[in-house]
Amino acid sequence: MKRLIRNTLRSRWLQRAVGLLAAEYLRLVWLTNKFSYDPPDVYELVEPRMPSIFAFWHGQHFMTPFIKTKDSHRAKVLISLHRDGEFNAIAAARLGIGTIRGSGDHGAAFHRKGGVGAFKEMVRALQENYNVALTADVPKRSRVAGLGIIMLARESGRPIMPFAMATSRFIRLNNWDHTTINLPFGRGALVGIEEVFVPPDADAATMERLRQQLEANLNEATRRAYARVGRPEEALHG
Repeated sequence: MKRLIRNTLRSRWLQRAVGLLAAEYLRLVWLTNKFSYDPPDVYELVEPRMPSIFAFWHGQHFMTPFIKTKDSHRAKVLISLHRDGEFNAIAAARLGIGTIRGSGDHGAAFHRKGGVGAFKEMVRALQENYNVALTADVPKRSRVAGLGIIMLARESGRPIMPFAMATSRFIRLNNWDHTTINLPFGRGALVGIEEVFVPPDADAATMERLRQQLEANLNEATRRAYARVGRPEEALHG
């Protein structure tokens, strides 16, 4: 029985069906929430700095495909090679976002999880004028920014743009990253925070300082996003 369930979950037809349904559900959420922007001219400020590395917290990622509002906003997102990543990849493609498969982890599992290839592909995508979006967290450690994204910024020469998206109505799961499932018919907020630029000659101490800055900026973006939708208490968990 367990094998049957496992094989069913791995079947291409089910993964495609779930991915497409998820994409259309997220589109419904986007269209039925009234979104505000902080700062109000966030796109005017960010566009001259593209292509950029867009950073957000794990578990807060479902609405991120909708930061792409123009065809000229070419974007790719890093998605894990895990089975659950297949659903996310299909949903992202449905919403017009390219995918890069692999791990952002720079620990012991980096090579095994396709991290080296994914890192090179992200650098190449930025060189080809794609924005690249990825979670900043260390795997399984929510709200702790890793050095992987700092290394990507140093190697590519592109700025990191920290941001957060929140909705007033949601369901929060009791897992490691407190995954938030956004619900329709409410209010939403997109908050962009000061960019983080990593110089090409950054040493270990500089990279650690910028890692801490990115972590602080993402927490501040999350706090402001939940405050804008009237749920300030949720920022601590979000």
